[in-house]
Amino acid sequence: MIRAEAADMPDDSPLKTPDRLRRRASRLLSQLSTRSDRLINEGLARADARKWHYAVLASLQECGPASQAELSRRTGIYRSDMVGVLNELAERDLVERAPDPDDRRRNVITISTQGRRHLRRLDKVLDDLNDELLAPLSPAERDQFVQLLTRLLDHHARTS
Repeated sequence: MIRAEAADMPDDSPLKTPDRLRRRASRLLSQLSTRSDRLINEGLARADARKWHYAVLASLQECGPASQAELSRRTGIYRSDMVGVLNELAERDLVERAPDPDDRRRNVITISTQGRRHLRRLDKVLDDLNDELLAPLSPAERDQFVQLLTRLLDHHARTS
């Protein structure tokens, strides 16, 4: 009976997954990351956006105008991919490109008024998606979880 029930369970269910795997933080983070990516990508797609769109708009709003190279450094988006992301955002009037007055060979990218409105909508979408992702946790646990993840990422960024 338990075998039949276990066969119907998802791969990560406690009945199917060996305990030694469920104790591995790296495995748990990987599986949660996969589910988080799916949830976020699908949710942003419903809002006619992608994670890279959000990253660029958030960077421009929070840190100010930047060159494509600077945006690439800020967001972690490869320079070769940044051009396509900016083209998509510019086609939708979410960002503006203007020649850099100090170096006419490069452009300065600025978030537009429409881009600011779109970013506020995306913030709400992502807030709702994060609530869904972290639903089993209390608000205090959510804050602690984010603080712990941030500490881990900061540590590994310094040691890489």
